[in-house]
Amino acid sequence: MFRLSHHLALAAVGAALLAGAATARADGIPGMRGHDHTGITVPDMKQAVDFLVNVVGCKQVMSFGPFSDEKGDFMQQLLNVNPRAVIQQITMVRCGYGSDIELFQYTSPDQKNMTPKNSDIGGYHIAFYVDDIKAAKAYLDGKGVKTFFNLSVDKGPAAGQSIFYFLTPWGLQMEAISYPQGEAYEKTSPVKLWSPKDPGQ
Repeated sequence: MFRLSHHLALAAVGAALLAGAATARADGIPGMRGHDHTGITVPDMKQAVDFLVNVVGCKQVMSFGPFSDEKGDFMQQLLNVNPRAVIQQITMVRCGYGSDIELFQYTSPDQKNMTPKNSDIGGYHIAFYVDDIKAAKAYLDGKGVKTFFNLSVDKGPAAGQSIFYFLTPWGLQMEAISYPQGEAYEKTSPVKLWSPKDPGQ
């Protein structure tokens, strides 16, 4: 009887801890549903749209602007940029089943013309899921896009991935990724990463 009660007590404590952990994990922005878009500031809007639409295969949805505040601090209060910064144009593009990309073209008195590498603080990249990694690389190579080494991952939780990086005309690093048979982590993880190949999950 003691053993049974002891095991039940331990199970109850474990359940309470798990419930507490689940509650802690659930905390966050009220009503947050997911990643809506990634914003990128580009040096030339026409060049960026042309690359994303005519090379990558995204679709241009809408454009608007300019936005500025010649005398006040609206731009600083809204966007944390120089008060005299001007957004020349904003363009939204839709890329397959993924979240959207918002392109900005700015002018600003303190603007830095520097594209970060992945190793820089604040560096980032955008990855596009593709059905066939070799076909994707051959296509981009044929378009004259600078591509890098094709890596197939066969060990660890990411086993099943194949990836390669490529550069936009203005130097931003992007990635093509494919995992047609899934990834190793899926066999044990209670949560699956979102995937454009299965947007309804």
